Formats: sequence, C-alpha cells, structure tokens
Amino acid sequence: MKLITWNIQWGLGADGRLDLARLVSDAKAIADFDVLCLQEVSDNFAGLKENGGENQFAAIAALLPGYTAVEGIALDVPDGKGGRRRFGNMILSRLPVAQVLRHTLPWEADTTRNMPRQLLEAVVEAPFGPVRVMTTHLEYSSDKIRRAQVDGIREAHRMACDRVALPREDGPGTYAQFPTSRSAVLTGDFNMRPHDPTKLRISEDFDNGAPALMDSWRLLNGAQDHPPSFCIYDRTSGQPHCCDFIFVSEDLAHRVSRVVYDQDSQASDHQPVLIELAR
Repeated sequence: MKLITWNIQWGLGADGRLDLARLVSDAKAIADFDVLCLQEVSDNFAGLKENGGENQFAAIAALLPGYTAVEGIALDVPDGKGGRRRFGNMILSRLPVAQVLRHTLPWEADTTRNMPRQLLEAVVEAPFGPVRVMTTHLEYSSDKIRRAQVDGIREAHRMACDRVALPREDGPGTYAQFPTSRSAVLTGDFNMRPHDPTKLRISEDFDNGAPALMDSWRLLNGAQDHPPSFCIYDRTSGQPHCCDFIFVSEDLAHRVSRVVYDQDSQASDHQPVLIELAR
C-alpha cells in the first residue's frame, strides 16, 4: 500500500498560485498512491489568500475519480450569508473503505490564536488486511492544546484496539459490523519538531497492550534527522524543519519498506510524505 500525506495549504503554492490540479499531479508524480491524506482543505473560505471560495473537498474528489473521498470537517462556521464555511482534512482511497469515524480533538482554553481540530479515521482494506488510516492537523500556536490533542489521538487508538479485543454484538441496520483492526497508520501535520516531548508522547506504550504508534522514518533510518517538510521554499514561518510525520502501529513496522520526504514540489508551503507498506 502506498500512502501520501500532505498539508496542502488550500492548494496555495510557494509561488503564490492556487492550483489543486497541480497539487494532485505532483502527488501522482511521487507515486501511484493508493491513499492520499490531506490537511488544510477548505470550502467557502474566500478570505484565505488567493482562495475563490470553491468547495475544495468536491474539487479534489473530482480530480481523483475512482477514489472514495472522505471529508473531515474541523472548523464549521457561518459565512454571514446563510451558508457555511468549512475547513479540515480529507482521505481519498482507491482501496475499499469500510467505517469512517470523525474524532473531535480536545480544545483546551488558551489565550493563543487557535481553532478546533479533528482526527479523521477511515478503515481501508489494504492487500494485507484492514488498516485504520488516520489523519490530523494539530494546533500551531499552543503546546498546551497540542498535548491535549495528542492524548485525544492516543485515546482514539486505545479504544479502537479495545473494540477489537472485545467485539460488540452484531445487529441489523445501524448496528451492522464492518471490518476494523488494531493496525493503524497515523499521518498529518503535527506542528511539532521531531524531538518535541509532545511529539514523542505519541509513541509511548499503552497500558492495554495496544500496539504503539511508531515514527516510520525512525524505523528505517534510526537517529538520522528527518528531512525538512516545511518552510523549504516559503520561509514566512521560519527556517526549514520537519513537522509532518507518518506513524505506523507496531504490528505494521515490518511492512514499512520506504519513507520519502519529497523535496521538489512547490505546490504548497509543506512537502508531501510517502510511505510504502509491503504485503
């Protein structure tokens, strides 16, 4: 299974041009991906730089026919004209998608400029079995909020593994069961650097025996520094550094065959990251 994660900055490139088709084309040039996880997708947000207000969830889905498009709305606010403005994450999969969950992450009170965040989860039928693919975009301004959000992600993973160990009763209609798994891939823009204690918290052990969430780059490269994934071409937010990661549950560690931080695309202020999981 080939998966790419990318904070697309609503399609705004380092050259100041907003082009969703270019972004999808760049992703395809990196790999013939099975799953694409996106952050910073917008709908009806004309106030964002170069953004005309289109529904980008629908536009991206149209650019990838044959992929199941799953929306994860973190921010949902009125536009003052009777409509809604939406902002969040997205998963697109050409592999079959079973149940989808949308976890609202903790939003602690804090005086920084902050906003609601979400963890989007979709069970994908990979060639080697069902995998819970999760993608998120954590708070930028507040470590206090990020810590709470990491605990929220860990709790979502813990409960999912508990549900596998203690299956619920099957039933008709809304109670029907669908495939799930302890195996998971967690992706996104975590707004933390590789050695941040809150980032390291993600990979701590669980007291219920759930498989730990391991940094896939570290699995293949040990202590070698992560390549930068942010501010390579647009340094408005600082010097180049890494804040985009792909974690895999411990039971998938042996399947990680390749992790690539693309350094060439300028279709966003972030760089896409590819992971390949072997059969």
